Amino acid sequence: MKAKRQGKTTAKPSANPAPETRARYPHFMPLQTRWADNDVYGHVNNVTYYAYFDTIINCYLIEKGGLDIAGGDVIGFAVETMCRYLKPLAYPDALDAGLRVGHLGNSSVRYEVGIFRRGENEVAAAGHFVHVFVDRRTGRPVALPPVLRRALERIRVQT
Repeated sequence: MKAKRQGKTTAKPSANPAPETRARYPHFMPLQTRWADNDVYGHVNNVTYYAYFDTIINCYLIEKGGLDIAGGDVIGFAVETMCRYLKPLAYPDALDAGLRVGHLGNSSVRYEVGIFRRGENEVAAAGHFVHVFVDRRTGRPVALPPVLRRALERIRVQT
């Protein structure tokens, strides 16, 4: 679809971009829906997806990035989140969460997460989550520790 502006023809952004697929995510983690994840409409409640995001991100940071969430000097503050819901999921679906880094700054990172029904190639929900890493005592932004930065670089992609 083309839009005409002041004599110029420009491409209009697609209302329905092509769905994300597994190939775009370098790291995966299995998730299992729980009975309590379903809402009264019989599908996973919207807020539950953010718990899925938190789970894959923090597991990756702890296991691969050496983040000490209980006693480390550096912690991540969530400053922005977003989720697009593309296909309904429901208990007892088995899921896979895909993770990539779309932007890596000095003290911030934008994680991009895809939630997939196990065995399916197209994403059911996709979103992002931005952390700013701060000094635990002062709450002021700090540079990412080298071991954490290396772990995040491993899953960084061009989006």
